[in-house]
Amino acid sequence: MAKNIHSIIVIAVAMIAFGCGSSGNSNAQGSSSWQEEFGLEKRALVSTGRNDFFILEPGFQLVLESATEKLAVTVLDETRVVDGVTTRVVEEKEWKNGEVIEISRNFFAIDEQTKDVFYFGEEVDMYKGGAVTSHDGAWLAGKDGAKAGLIMPGKPKVGMKYYQEIAKGVAMDRAEILKLDDHLETPAGPFSNCLLAKEGSALNPFEMEFKTYAPGVGLLQDEKLLLTRYGFINEK
Repeated sequence: MAKNIHSIIVIAVAMIAFGCGSSGNSNAQGSSSWQEEFGLEKRALVSTGRNDFFILEPGFQLVLESATEKLAVTVLDETRVVDGVTTRVVEEKEWKNGEVIEISRNFFAIDEQTKDVFYFGEEVDMYKGGAVTSHDGAWLAGKDGAKAGLIMPGKPKVGMKYYQEIAKGVAMDRAEILKLDDHLETPAGPFSNCLLAKEGSALNPFEMEFKTYAPGVGLLQDEKLLLTRYGFINEK
């Protein structure tokens, strides 16, 4: 997703460990390949549902904060057809020092059987001084060769490596699952049996970040941002 990325610049050895330049269709444990084919044409995709680490139900919201930044992720009671699939709209709104810096509308669908959640693109508004300055990072599956990626597998396993975004030259985020037994203390409480992922982009292979997801909740940590509250809200 297009968002304020708190990047960790790593040395070339780390880049190699992250699989720079490798792409493929396997996500087996220990594989150096990155899965980018998901057989979506054979799947029963719907706009509402959840798996252990991703909730796609209207009204659910996550709020993560640091000393200077804030991120609110809200599942809207709204759908959008993207590349022939009815997707759920999820809004991400970001602030820095109290000022809105980005609002994006992200499009997801979930496989009813496997609970894999797929990412079909986003519309992005970048702000400065209260005005939209760009739409950097925007992409939609089905346009300019872009394809949906896997945002969260229904049955994650350590070692899985997959593309989350597949829009060449625009958005090529990918993730590798490192742990499924992580523990994290957050302002919203302590969480166990968490999924720890290393995420980055094929477009910037020297940059990567670490994210933590809790079962039954979702995103807990995005670098310096930590979960402060979560749950269902009353949308107006």
